[in-house]
Amino acid sequence: MRTKDLVHVALFAAIVVVLGLFPAVPLPFVPVPITAQSLGVMLAGSILGARKGGLALLVFVVLVAVGLPVLSSGAGGLGALLRPSGGFVLSWPVAAFVIGWLTERVWRRYNLGWALLCNAAGGIVVSYLIGVPFLAVAGGLDLWTALTGSLAFVPGDAAKVVLASLAGVTMRRAYPLVPARAA
Repeated sequence: MRTKDLVHVALFAAIVVVLGLFPAVPLPFVPVPITAQSLGVMLAGSILGARKGGLALLVFVVLVAVGLPVLSSGAGGLGALLRPSGGFVLSWPVAAFVIGWLTERVWRRYNLGWALLCNAAGGIVVSYLIGVPFLAVAGGLDLWTALTGSLAFVPGDAAKVVLASLAGVTMRRAYPLVPARAA
């Protein structure tokens, strides 16, 4: 990796940390708050691509694991990753990688429609596929209750998909960082 790549990875890990400064919104029916940090996951994948985007979120998860209070709740440490919301945090490197991988595959024809699809697939589907079962186990809920409780996140996540997609398309035009890959 070049120095420029390392700077991009560190910058996007820092962006996710800064998004954690926005206060978390607790929900009464599921032990996972609404946060702005998942927007950083989508931004990393759609702007940096698979490798650097996934690595940026892996750096963030390592920062959490070693105890830095970088989650929106002010929590850090392995205990924070074992809470009901931990599955969503652990899904972020995979989600950013998937968003970036999909983005790289459609890079030559990347537009708002493709960006929305890539961000929704990685930022919502992948995060929920990992986070909801973890929520059920760690929160002592049955899978159906965890899934239906998580539906409250969909409108906010959809708004984040739109914001990240607009940013990704704008960055592609102004300062493209994603390498085009064969489909």
